[in-house]
Amino acid sequence: MTTIPTLTYPQSDENVIDHLIPLPLTAKSDLFEVADNCTALVSILIETDDSSTRAALCERLLHALRQLRELCDVELLPHLFAQLIQGESLASCMPDCWRETAPQVDYALALVQAILGGTLPASVEKELAGLLHDLVWLLNEFVKEPYISVH
Repeated sequence: MTTIPTLTYPQSDENVIDHLIPLPLTAKSDLFEVADNCTALVSILIETDDSSTRAALCERLLHALRQLRELCDVELLPHLFAQLIQGESLASCMPDCWRETAPQVDYALALVQAILGGTLPASVEKELAGLLHDLVWLLNEFVKEPYISVH
């Protein structure tokens, strides 16, 4: 079952942005928290037209994606491990050729860097932001997919 990240603050655009940009991810943030943070950031990014706000959101997203990338190589915390134990077999949201999380995070990082570069035509930047949005949402769902078999 997919959990959609929820925002725990007022729903006006200004309040959401003001809350997300300075929101620190700590070294204790776990895989799911970081993935949820990435999803919240990218969701606001595609709805934001102000260039300075977009740049700030991209910088925060870069930081969060880098932390997510590091967590791909770290042993799962016990409470996350318990959530990932496979019950009923369900089809994955990712095709078999995309079963590694790290390359997907690297793709997302590259998209953010391309958007931050500021050299793309607006239409291309908008399309890449949409692709980034979809990739980050897929990643969020994928890292929370039960996959651990109990024998």
